[in-house]
Amino acid sequence: MHRRLFIFGAPLALAGCGAAEPVWAPDEQVARSVYRHPGPPSLTLYTVRNVGSDSGAHTGLMINASQRVMWDPAGTFKHDTFAERNDVIFGITPQIERIYRSYHARETYYIEIMDLDVSAETAERLLQLVMAYGAVPKAQCTISTTTILKQVPEFAHFRVSFFPEVLAEQFGALDGVRRSEFWEDDSGQNIETGAL
Repeated sequence: MHRRLFIFGAPLALAGCGAAEPVWAPDEQVARSVYRHPGPPSLTLYTVRNVGSDSGAHTGLMINASQRVMWDPAGTFKHDTFAERNDVIFGITPQIERIYRSYHARETYYIEIMDLDVSAETAERLLQLVMAYGAVPKAQCTISTTTILKQVPEFAHFRVSFFPEVLAEQFGALDGVRRSEFWEDDSGQNIETGAL
């Protein structure tokens, strides 16, 4: 298994959907990790795509509500310093968001990023839904994300799918979506020079 090592400490594992492992950070760690981003309430859908086939390999969702978190269902983006509760990673500062992107991108995968401003009520509802969902089993990152999104009116029409590219297509068809891509050409074994 390839690993991308970070200078700040323990290794992070390979991108993609891993096994469901319940994780429950203590209240004090979560409270210390809370980050409130000054931007508008928003969602950012990350689709990890294969460079050769363009097929999706993983889905992640950043939610900017009363705090900014990363929903990384069945994901492997882990570190001892992260406050995580069952696939919700707290404290998504701009630096941690950049590390998240860099962690998943390599010569064989790039990240399709879609940003969408939403109402404060929608963002907060989705924050509560991801926090209540529980640990996600392997290969169900997109199913869990779509199931959560469908519980708010703006996304009720979404079709549940195993395939990240199907969710990306539906999300990308919404009015107001802003698209970007993130590419890196490393092998997935490099050592980052940044620190938390």
